[in-house]
Amino acid sequence: MRVLTVNTGSSSIKLRLLGGDDELLGEHEAEAGGDGVDGGALAAALGQLGGADAVAHRLVHGGARDAPARVDDALLRELRELVPLAPLHQPKALAAIDAVARARPGLTGVACFDTAFHAGLPAEAATYALPADLRERYGLRRYGFHGLSHAYAARRATELLGLGPGARIVVCHLGAGASLAAVRDGASRDTTMGFTPLEGIVMATRSGSVDPGLVLWLVDQGIAPRELHEALERRSGLLGLAGTADMRELLARDDDDARLALSVYLHRLAASVAAMAAALGGLDALVFTGGVGERAAAVRAGAAERLEFLGVALDAGANDAASGDADVGTAGARVRAAVVAAREDVEMARQTRELLAP
Repeated sequence: MRVLTVNTGSSSIKLRLLGGDDELLGEHEAEAGGDGVDGGALAAALGQLGGADAVAHRLVHGGARDAPARVDDALLRELRELVPLAPLHQPKALAAIDAVARARPGLTGVACFDTAFHAGLPAEAATYALPADLRERYGLRRYGFHGLSHAYAARRATELLGLGPGARIVVCHLGAGASLAAVRDGASRDTTMGFTPLEGIVMATRSGSVDPGLVLWLVDQGIAPRELHEALERRSGLLGLAGTADMRELLARDDDDARLALSVYLHRLAASVAAMAAALGGLDALVFTGGVGERAAAVRAGAAERLEFLGVALDAGANDAASGDADVGTAGARVRAAVVAAREDVEMARQTRELLAP
């Protein structure tokens, strides 16, 4: 089955056409501005890529759904209600679904959810210590995100490192958005993002976890919730600390703000890896993926240095030279380490084939 994958990010749309064995038959990337997509440009790109048997769309938020689903009107209504919980991505993904449906009206659409991988989190990991009436009325729980990337990276690292069944794996998806997942037996046991993608480690423009009392205090000072939301989503993180959201630029600088931003980033990252290891009862492998995870050797080295007490040790040469999938751990280290190229498209295609299999 040839599957067209549509991966709509906060600023771009990546199209890939995969053959039956996941071979890449064609790809195209375009900018996604505002909350919409350029339907004409998308239709032209689809024409260049050729025919497909199905289209798989990445949706950041699928609510409590634990599996992919065929796209229909009822599903779209459900997904629109989740827009406030993922405002950077969900509107553009929905716009892409509409644009592809208009360009290829006969193509079966499948929605693949980043949240689905975490739908089976243990109750102790998924539950917020909030009043029961609020949790039940509003469906408050930790959903988790980046599930397509975490699922693929954990499976690929298991193959790459020759890990046995039951291996305890922490996957670090580090990009503009960033999250960690504790994975065992192919299932998520804990993760750093929560009800929305704001929770967790420091990101490019998102704050990550902050004291909720601090947020309430700022509201009491007269800052409107909408303004505060904008600040936490788009003006915080590395951008708020050092004036840039680009990790490459940050690593190239040598000034106090850049050093502080990197230190805060690595401090939160290492602490969260340790927390994920605690959820697993130990750590057998540490995996880096995503744009920063794959390309920033200094970030991997800085994290490993802070995690030496867990048995993490990187081979400096292998870490510096890593390109694509690579084993970057020191021989004999108690914890294996790997870099895995993010392939959410492969995971989306796999889920689509399973859903549509006769």
